[in-house]
Amino acid sequence: MDSQTIYRRRWVILSVLIVGLLAIVIDNTVLNVAVKTIAEPHGGLGASQSQLEWAINSYTLVFAGLLFTFGVIGDKVGRKRMLMIGLALFGIASLLSAYSRTPEQLIFARAAMGLGGAAVMPQTLSIISNVFDPAERPRAIGLWAMAVGLGVATGPVLGGLLLDHFWWGSVFLINVPVTIIGAVLAAILVPESRNREAGGIDYVGVLLSIAGLVLLVYGIVQGGDSASWLHLGVLGPIVGGLAILAFFAWYEARIKHPSLDVRLFRDRRLSASIGAIALVFFGMGGVFFFTAFYLQNVRGYSPLAAGLLTVPFAVGQLLASPRSAGLVQRYGAKATGATGLLVMAAALAGYATLGTATPIWVLGVLFAIQGAAIGIAMPAATAAVMDVLPRERAGAGSALTNVARQVAVALSVAILGSVLAEFYRNSLSPSLAGLPAAARSAASSSITATQAVAQHLGPAGRSLLAPANTAFVQSMHVTTLIAALLAMAGGFVVLRWMPGRPRPVTEPVTEPVAEDRSYEAELAILEEQHVLEGSEREG
Repeated sequence: MDSQTIYRRRWVILSVLIVGLLAIVIDNTVLNVAVKTIAEPHGGLGASQSQLEWAINSYTLVFAGLLFTFGVIGDKVGRKRMLMIGLALFGIASLLSAYSRTPEQLIFARAAMGLGGAAVMPQTLSIISNVFDPAERPRAIGLWAMAVGLGVATGPVLGGLLLDHFWWGSVFLINVPVTIIGAVLAAILVPESRNREAGGIDYVGVLLSIAGLVLLVYGIVQGGDSASWLHLGVLGPIVGGLAILAFFAWYEARIKHPSLDVRLFRDRRLSASIGAIALVFFGMGGVFFFTAFYLQNVRGYSPLAAGLLTVPFAVGQLLASPRSAGLVQRYGAKATGATGLLVMAAALAGYATLGTATPIWVLGVLFAIQGAAIGIAMPAATAAVMDVLPRERAGAGSALTNVARQVAVALSVAILGSVLAEFYRNSLSPSLAGLPAAARSAASSSITATQAVAQHLGPAGRSLLAPANTAFVQSMHVTTLIAALLAMAGGFVVLRWMPGRPRPVTEPVTEPVAEDRSYEAELAILEEQHVLEGSEREG
């Protein structure tokens, strides 16, 4: 395909990339409203809370572990080729997820979806920068980010709409035609490009990071799913995971082409900025997980209504994000980022005021405040990362911010989900004393399981419903206060170490027209435009 043809088709090519990207972004949030349905023994898979956590985290961990690596692979073997492979894999894995017959099958299918998503995401950015010249590139990336925001906002609503009319697997099945259309259009319209001088692939580092994170998350989830944290099945994986991650950090600091340049963390200003990004997504991941159960199990809303009630979150973020850059310019990244984190801490603490009959508009207001806080904090933290690093290391900083997002969501779902499960089991225990041992064990695993046991017992089980709702709300209070304290601590860390006002530019920066760019460079462009905030919501 000659350069003139590419230039004429550039906006059509962008549309093709957005089609494929929307399937991945929507899937990240559509699962939030489906977890309650998947947990049901009739009409769902009867998944336990820990299995639901793994259905989210298997995707997130694989995506986070391979995002940077697939960018390098795409640079080497061809971005169009890797885009098509990723879309095909994502579509096939979505089909397997839709027709899973057990929670274990769903977990493995979701991991395969993470593999496909990690292959697609970096290619879209690289192709955009290869197709558009520097003058039009910011607008193209802005439209890319707008599509990401649209996908994030519409995911829960679309999921609720599908669940109101079809079975739970439809939230995954919708990805199949989208990925097929995206792959076919990519084959016809998207030009091939590659960078044969891309760095080497750190296979050992990728395996170490995924193994360490999986073991750590497994131990945390097991702790919440069992009666005690002080036994080998919980402490063994946690200690083993931390040991592997420590060895991963040691190894990455000593090789030429690391999958994650941990040496950058020696700068406390950058560490504080990356930590702020991680804490923002830590709070978001946990909230989206437990509010799905609160809205559907405790308050009795349909999946569609629950999805619509999350819209204020996206609205708050979309309204606040464009204003963050101006605030950073006026007050500095430190003041802006700390304000965002402290406001988010207040919103998280506000969830502790919710009860079984609280007016639902209160939740909408809290969603909007938290979304606005994220919209303020994320661009500020990103600006701080880019301000700390020299321009030639901007791509490495971008890789750190992307990994921080994904890992924070995985740890949030694991840690806050386990805390919720532990306190729910302890709070409900007195109300289950009269049940047989088998029923007592089943009913204490989650609120969905308690309601299923109550339904099975008939009229005798109705007395369990009110205590279950109360126990869940009390557990949610504890969980949100823990998240609020972490966010507040993060705000003070930001005030102590994040850089203040951006340093003045002493020389003009010109960007030559480039026909080829590495994935690391594309992430740098995106971060410098401050438009990636919120693009990786998990579930």
